[in-house]
Amino acid sequence: MKHSILPTLLLTALACIHGVAHAEKADRAKPMNIEADALRHDELKQTSVFTGRVVMTKGSIILRGARLDVRQDAEGYQYGVVTAEAGKRAFFRQKRDTVPGAPDEFIEGESEVIEYDGKADNVRFITRAELRRYRGAVLSDEITGAVIVYNNLTDVFTVDGQRKPSTSTAGDTPAPGSRVRAVLAPKDPPPGAAAPAAPSSAPALRPSNTLGGGAK
Repeated sequence: MKHSILPTLLLTALACIHGVAHAEKADRAKPMNIEADALRHDELKQTSVFTGRVVMTKGSIILRGARLDVRQDAEGYQYGVVTAEAGKRAFFRQKRDTVPGAPDEFIEGESEVIEYDGKADNVRFITRAELRRYRGAVLSDEITGAVIVYNNLTDVFTVDGQRKPSTSTAGDTPAPGSRVRAVLAPKDPPPGAAAPAAPSSAPALRPSNTLGGGAK
């Protein structure tokens, strides 16, 4: 599958903005549990194909889609490709480590194809990709693009915008929706931090019922 993409936007990303949460590192070592309507397994090639209402869990990770192709390499690392039903998107969810007392945080993502790489410990969202971060039940950050890569080890998100065919006469103009879009919440101040003081040179504002300076 080929994508004509706009320049890559690197976001060192939601974790760096808030500085307190990281992906659940323990998920990498957890077993992969899968439910589906049907399974075809090749022991020699160490590959499995699950089809029909597929649900995969691995620690706090949840993957859902219509089809899941899984393979395991000689070192024991697992790789999975989740494909959605036609016209729909596959789903990903993972809990993030937070400091004691902080709200639970979750990463959710959707796209037509989701690739999980157990060795590199990253997730790749392909086509109509969307990634969201929740603090408790509140949506905090949201990113959309053609391809989004989320690295669990570094907490870096790489987002590509896709150039779509344009119907205008200017053939080099991207069609609407072809750019990367992100909504990022500001960093919360540490508990007990005082609000920044106004500069001492700033003039004080006072209410007035009249206009000075001889205004007409």
